[in-house]
Amino acid sequence: MGGMSTQSTNAAVEPFLDAVADERRRADAYRLLAIMGEISGEPARMFGASIVGFGNYHYRYESGREGDAPLVGFSPRKTSLVVYLVGGYEERYPRTVARLGTFKTGKGCLYLNRLADVDEAALRELIERTVRVHRGVDTA
Repeated sequence: MGGMSTQSTNAAVEPFLDAVADERRRADAYRLLAIMGEISGEPARMFGASIVGFGNYHYRYESGREGDAPLVGFSPRKTSLVVYLVGGYEERYPRTVARLGTFKTGKGCLYLNRLADVDEAALRELIERTVRVHRGVDTA
C-alpha cells in the first residue's frame, strides 16, 4: 500500500460506492464493504479519492519512510476490483492463494474481475491475516 495516497478523508463511503457505474462491480464493492467491516471490526473510511479503507496502522520502511495506511482496503476501479492486502501475501500464504481462484496480482494488491471468480473463504482468510499483520498480532 506504500506509494498510494493514504490520507483518510471525511467523505462518505456510500455515495462513492453508489457512483460505481457497473451494477455487478457496485454489488461486489458492497459485499467487500461488509466482509472487511466484519473482519476488521472497523468503520469504513475513504482514503484518497478512490480507496475504501478500514482502520489505520503506522508503517515504517527500512528506508526510513513512514506513514499511515488502512489495515485493509479496496477500490472498485473500471477494469477490476482492487483489494489491498499485506505486501508479499503470495509468498506468505501460498496455500491460501492457491485456493483463491481467478485473479491477477500486483505489489500487495489483488485484482479481481468479480467476487464470483474467487473462493470467499480464501479471500476472507487473506483479509483476516492482513489485518492481523498490520495490527502487529501476526508476524508470519
